[in-house]
Amino acid sequence: MVSDASPEIKMDVGTDTVAMKLSGAFTIHTVGAVARRFETLRPDADVVADLGAVSRLDTAGAWLLVTLRSRLEAGGGRLEVEGASTEARAILETVAEALPEPEEQAETPATLVGMLEEVGRRVAGGVSKFLGLAGYLGLFLSRLGRSVGHPREFRLTSLVHHCEEVGVKAVPIVALMAFLIGVVLAFQGASQLRQFGAEVFVVDLIAVSILRELGILLTAIIVAGRTGSAFTAAIGSMKMREEVDAMRTLGLDPAMILFVPRILALLLMLPILGLIANLAGLFGGALMAWIELGISPAMFRTRLIEGTDTSHLMVGMVKAPVFALIIGVVGCHAGMQVESNAESLGRQTSKSVVAAIFAVIVADALFSVFFAEIGV
Repeated sequence: MVSDASPEIKMDVGTDTVAMKLSGAFTIHTVGAVARRFETLRPDADVVADLGAVSRLDTAGAWLLVTLRSRLEAGGGRLEVEGASTEARAILETVAEALPEPEEQAETPATLVGMLEEVGRRVAGGVSKFLGLAGYLGLFLSRLGRSVGHPREFRLTSLVHHCEEVGVKAVPIVALMAFLIGVVLAFQGASQLRQFGAEVFVVDLIAVSILRELGILLTAIIVAGRTGSAFTAAIGSMKMREEVDAMRTLGLDPAMILFVPRILALLLMLPILGLIANLAGLFGGALMAWIELGISPAMFRTRLIEGTDTSHLMVGMVKAPVFALIIGVVGCHAGMQVESNAESLGRQTSKSVVAAIFAVIVADALFSVFFAEIGV
């Protein structure tokens, strides 16, 4: 254990300058006490520091002197170092060069050209990200096709594991969400339709809303927040620990090992989760209609079968594979963008959730327009 002699600072405050004679050890063990003494100096003082009697000086002590110099120069003063040994001067110069300088961002006036340039940059960034997502979609389809011709490369165990994580473990939250949505729809629909004596049409409202739109859409949003973020976090953690690079070094294809099982599991499980959400939503709506309007389960079932076309269910189920591809591709793409720090992992995880939910809602809107145009 190294014992450092207590530092001593003798200050001689003159009319023009402050003369400081430093002695003892200026190391990380004593830098706290010295910093408190330096804080008493005026920011505009001219200081001459004599280091001839300093027995030890490490990077912590050098950092203290360099920051004192920066503070004095910012306030209009200065710091001169005298009597320092060759080693002490070398440490001071090294620390001064290593300190980061704050980046000064030039303030540009808000002009029309500047605003157009910013809009152009954002549009170009959006197009670049869309092309990146399209590339990852093509990569997934390519590897999926290759696994058909080379079954040994397909990771069946990984697929089963991700099916459990994506589908089985998501059933409770999806069912509960859909049940509550059905309850809310029945309650709000009963309040409005009662004014016109058309309470029985609440069954049609629940059926069409859940089977056609809300069941699969809200399921996809929950899966995007739950599973899309998990994909990004898992792949991003592997990227941080350089496991992806290790796979490439061993001759393994990260797309085949990481992307195909995850996205394929979503493709298989999201339609099933959508069906579960539809059943739970209809059950919640039927229960609330029975309590609020006195519509018995038998009457609810009869009205549901007679008044609801199967096309509504098919429209909802057609969306499921598209939503699954969007969530899986966005999650895997964001995971591969993670850099070697935890901040990047958190940022990409948040971006993947927001981007997946936004893309799912946009796709649902496009589906709505498309089915309306073809009359389904």
